[in-house]
Amino acid sequence: MALENTDIQNKLTEAFGDGVKNFQQEQDVFAFEVDPAQNTAVILFLKNNPELRFEFLTDVCGVHYPDNDASEQFSVVYHLHNWYENKRIRIRAFLNGAKPEIKTVSNIFLSANWMERETYDFFGIDFIGHPQLKRILNMDEMESFPMRKEFPMEDSGRTDKDDRFFGRTTTNC
Repeated sequence: MALENTDIQNKLTEAFGDGVKNFQQEQDVFAFEVDPAQNTAVILFLKNNPELRFEFLTDVCGVHYPDNDASEQFSVVYHLHNWYENKRIRIRAFLNGAKPEIKTVSNIFLSANWMERETYDFFGIDFIGHPQLKRILNMDEMESFPMRKEFPMEDSGRTDKDDRFFGRTTTNC
């Protein structure tokens, strides 16, 4: 019997109540949001439940939403895969912009170790309990987090570029 989205949703809401919400099908991936305080419990449940069996962590990444309310300026996104049913799910946890932090899942999935380090390195999201949370690609001396949208995309004072080459013109042709 195939694993249906309603089965996943029912099991999660039965176990976690309001800690999981906004269930929806996005393209070919079933997605939902999780309360950041319950991320490890939900992911452990999805992995160990004999009917769900989401035993493969495909990805962990961060997203910065600078225009969102301060309580939801960052999110951590997890992609899990059930190989038996070839079913994928996406889990998103929104984090506070002033102090973005969430519990590590590297004790559940060892592969999360480097993915969480990369997310920390680029977004500054603190993974509480991570065994070695430090920069992985950028220099240790770096003080900023390059994937945050805190800086303008272009330097408006640049004089060495011609807008015509970037598809921007000021005159009508």
